[in-house]
Amino acid sequence: MFRYTTSSMLSGKKFRLERDTLAIDVPAGKRTAVTVPSGANLRVISGPVDKSGLVNVAWDDKTVEMFEIDILQRATEIQDLSVGA
Repeated sequence: MFRYTTSSMLSGKKFRLERDTLAIDVPAGKRTAVTVPSGANLRVISGPVDKSGLVNVAWDDKTVEMFEIDILQRATEIQDLSVGA
C-alpha cells in the first residue's frame, strides 16, 4: 500500500508531465474532470489535506487538484537552474 508521505517535499516544486493525466477543476464549487496534456508544466502548491492523496497544482493560470501519485509516476521534476538574482 502506497503511503502519502512525500507531499510536503513536493510543495513548491515544478514538474513537466510526460503523459496526459486527469485533474479536477473546481470552478464555482462544481468538480469537473479535465485532462492536463503531456508536456504541461505544473507547480505543486499544497496538499494532500486528507487521505485522498489530492494535491493542489498550479497549471495553465488556474489551480487544479491532482493525485500526488500521478505526479510522482507521470512527471519529471524541473530543476531550478537560476543562480543568484
